[in-house]
Amino acid sequence: MVSKIQLDGIGMTSQRTRNRLVERLREQGVSNLSVLDAILNTPRHLFVDEALSHRAYEDTALPIGHNQTISQPYIVARMTELLLEVKPKKVLEVGTGSGYQTAILAQLVDQLYSVERIKPLLEKARQRCRLLKLDNVFFKHADGGMGWAEKGPFDAILSAAAPRLVPQELKEQLAVGGRLVIPVGDNREQHLITVDRTDHGFKETVHEAVRFVPLLGGTVN
Repeated sequence: MVSKIQLDGIGMTSQRTRNRLVERLREQGVSNLSVLDAILNTPRHLFVDEALSHRAYEDTALPIGHNQTISQPYIVARMTELLLEVKPKKVLEVGTGSGYQTAILAQLVDQLYSVERIKPLLEKARQRCRLLKLDNVFFKHADGGMGWAEKGPFDAILSAAAPRLVPQELKEQLAVGGRLVIPVGDNREQHLITVDRTDHGFKETVHEAVRFVPLLGGTVN
């Protein structure tokens, strides 16, 4: 069950505006009520610069600095739906970014571990989650492509950046029965992929075309 975020000033953006976003997501095929409820109750305007806050509830990606973006709400909802199909309790997020996807996931799973390579983004995301009283999120400044092995295995892993190939390190950190949700490809073509770990190995399923920033190695202070 989604926990309601309690935040003074959440009414800065009208309930009607957030309702319209959720209705657009329904029209695009998002049907998981827990996901829709989490998006309805998460103040996306807190995760973008003030100059872009008037666009926060558009169904579009927006820049957050450092050549990174906050993902389109539809993609956030779609990836979260795919992840929840395996009913995960312990989840790894690769690429904290603004913290918006983090905040959605934190309402839907018991434990969330989030890795970000760009320290200023990580610190802002940490502050936002603290403001929203999301206390089940654990952050790490590190190369996300390497995952967080010492905290694994994970019931599910979600990557908010696209490698050219699925990183073996992430696959190996999945528990049996777990799922990796990840965009894969280059700047010409990317697809959303799910990787399920079974007793016999890994099964990949290709979903729709997407557009994400590339998954890069190393860290930035």
